Amino acid sequence: MSLTARLEDGFFIAVAIILTLQIVVVASSAVSTRFRRRRTSITLGQQSLSELSIRHNRVQIFTYGVSLYESMLADIRAANESICIESFIWKGDAIGSKIKDAILRKAQDGVKVYAVFDDFANLVVAREFKKFPSSVHLLRYKAWTRLWDVFDIRNLARDHRKLLVIDRKIGYSGGYNIGDLYGAKWRDTHVRIEGEAAKNLYSSFVDFWNEHVDEKRRLVKSSASLLPYMRLYANDPKRLMFPIRSMYIEAIDVAIERILLTTPYFIPDRHVLSSLVGAARRGVDVRLMVPEQSNHLLADWLARTYFTDCLRQGIRIFLYQAAMIHAKTATIDGAWTTVGTANLDRLSLVGNYELNIEFIHPAVAQQMEEVFADDLQHCRELLLDEWVRRPLVQKLGELILSPLWPFL
Repeated sequence: MSLTARLEDGFFIAVAIILTLQIVVVASSAVSTRFRRRRTSITLGQQSLSELSIRHNRVQIFTYGVSLYESMLADIRAANESICIESFIWKGDAIGSKIKDAILRKAQDGVKVYAVFDDFANLVVAREFKKFPSSVHLLRYKAWTRLWDVFDIRNLARDHRKLLVIDRKIGYSGGYNIGDLYGAKWRDTHVRIEGEAAKNLYSSFVDFWNEHVDEKRRLVKSSASLLPYMRLYANDPKRLMFPIRSMYIEAIDVAIERILLTTPYFIPDRHVLSSLVGAARRGVDVRLMVPEQSNHLLADWLARTYFTDCLRQGIRIFLYQAAMIHAKTATIDGAWTTVGTANLDRLSLVGNYELNIEFIHPAVAQQMEEVFADDLQHCRELLLDEWVRRPLVQKLGELILSPLWPFL
């Protein structure tokens, strides 16, 4: 056998061994996780945030899903002209059924209703629930429709957005999917905007809708407003446009005092990580909040591969306990804030359809700092001394799984 052939055989054997080890690590961790279910020991929704007035807009931040869904239902029931609803996951449970029933009644009353959900993300939802009458304009978003679409990276994107727009006057967006679990047992953040800025949310919905329906079903796009204090950033994988990532990097790079980041899945690319490390090195108080145990085991393992560098460079890490924290928020220097659907991972920053709202307003930043401070009460800080002494088996597992980061 030639040297080249032996090298090729050795390469394929090495790849097979690594894949086998990755499967073993994920499987064994899944088994262990099954026996240590997270118990929700906190009462969510105790924090009361006042509605803010920003120019000609009213802004309400929600950190408790039950309250959010009640507000959404009230606005849906009061709709007179149109309802545009888009959700990555839409469960067929009690709250999912309430929202579906509410939009069906409005459609029967003559209100124009447009609904979008990601087909793949809702595979486990009952087929019957995903059926809508002809009075509702429905888009079951599918990333690919032909076999060869999988070879085009633009066709692999999921619709990870969460959006509701009523009469072009009221808009909602943030991290909450639709379902009982998310409302009562997860900690997330969503925002309601009433006023001029809601037109921009409607415009974003129209852009997505028109990109994925045939010409006969397209909507007429209304004029959006360029607002210096409230901006919308929408990832569009079809056009290879990912402004949310740039928004984060630009904001982090100009931070002077403090950066408060909350994300359920922390798997940044090297440029995002470099910006965070650079901020910490120049004396910015960088604090990162992640769940101690999320709903995606592999994402947890991959996130841990970044902890050592972060801690050594002065980034403080806080592990949220007792409940799943799913919020995707950041606030910087008491002046800049973003609330949205994008996680700090590859799929969200350079992969999926996402939607983030940027606020350049001290009142919003103050409320989000209060939210972060309240969440800290349910966290434990991960210190470098503790982290470097973690078991060798855990270190090996992280090393074995680290090559998978591009897929998350």
